[in-house]
Amino acid sequence: MNATKLVAVVLLVAGGLGLFYGGFTYTKDTTAVKVGPLELSVKEKETVNIPLWAGIGAMVVGGLLLVMGGKKG
Repeated sequence: MNATKLVAVVLLVAGGLGLFYGGFTYTKDTTAVKVGPLELSVKEKETVNIPLWAGIGAMVVGGLLLVMGGKKG
């Protein structure tokens, strides 16, 4: 499998996951207060939304690369 087909498959999978899930969340640790040796940290939950157009666009580009990537000329 050459690099173009690999990138195409990755784009197709990423686009499909973006359409299916619509986003992802992660936890970020931040320091709220630090007084001398005492430190108070807070865990914040962040959400990243993936736009519909980005998922569709990744799938279209991945499909085009998969179809057209093998042709030379």
